[in-house]
Amino acid sequence: MSVTVADPFDAASDPALPALARALDPVEVKHQFKRRLPRLAGAEGLVYPRAIRVTRYKPGRRCLVEYDVEIRRPDRAPEAATLIGKIRAGRFGMTDYQVLDAFWRTGFQDDSPDEISVVEPIATVAKFRMWLQRKAPGVPATELLGGRRGVWLARRIAEAAHKVHRAGVPAERSHTMADELRILHECLPTVAEAAPRWSGRIERILDACDRLGAATPEQPPRGIHRDFYADQVIVDETRLHLIDFDLYCLGSPALDIGNFLGHITEHSLRTRASQHALTDVEQALEDRFVDLAGEASRPTVRPYATLTLARHVYLSMRFPERRPFAERILEVVEERLGLTARANA
Repeated sequence: MSVTVADPFDAASDPALPALARALDPVEVKHQFKRRLPRLAGAEGLVYPRAIRVTRYKPGRRCLVEYDVEIRRPDRAPEAATLIGKIRAGRFGMTDYQVLDAFWRTGFQDDSPDEISVVEPIATVAKFRMWLQRKAPGVPATELLGGRRGVWLARRIAEAAHKVHRAGVPAERSHTMADELRILHECLPTVAEAAPRWSGRIERILDACDRLGAATPEQPPRGIHRDFYADQVIVDETRLHLIDFDLYCLGSPALDIGNFLGHITEHSLRTRASQHALTDVEQALEDRFVDLAGEASRPTVRPYATLTLARHVYLSMRFPERRPFAERILEVVEERLGLTARANA
């Protein structure tokens, strides 16, 4: 049976991802998958690729490949499944696989009673410098937070984040407030280069962010997702699947919640022309997290939300379709930092 291959980005030619061409070769994929995925097919099962497609690609950095496969086991009807393979420049995937597997084995399985899961890790493929996981069923929370179940979903997402923070999965890296501020100092000056009329405003925002970071209470570090926003939560009826633990590290749990809040506000500004459009959802997320983590965590959440929103000024300038919203985001950041219109004239 023929295997279709879709590589709309020509990612296979990326010299920084030398194994990717093999990962898109149907013959090589069949060889690597057929008898080498026992976690998926069992000891006697066989796995055959049916379609291969590149779905996400950042040149020189990483690539996401989806594999539609057919699983054949003795005395059972064939089963269809979709796997996601991840390749990152300079990494072999073993650490990422081990992190996800640790979560899977620490109460995040598909049948967990609290209906908070991660997707099942399947294998690492050394020849592809790739690791494989099942594709999560459902839709991203981004599509649902503005709907009738938005407040309910926000509370459930807070519960999912808290579960991650309490799981105790070891982390090799750490991320501090100093790191968060360093990222801003690296990215926001590029906005001033692209829009020189904003240079003074950017300088004042960076100074105010430094003061905000210095005044933010510290929390005991725990394992955090560190890239937590609505696209990283896949909703299947009442079950949540958390995905993309690539940046998992030790850090402040409030960073995850603040990052999520900042993304909600940016999404509201861009799609609903108001920073307040999803205020009830934001408040539900924050309140439920504070219920679980303790009232002492509340003063830490909103500062991280503001820093995330400041970073979105830079992100908006990177994508042409988002550039029209960059100045409005800049204005909201100034408002939250207490910078006056006169000072920004």
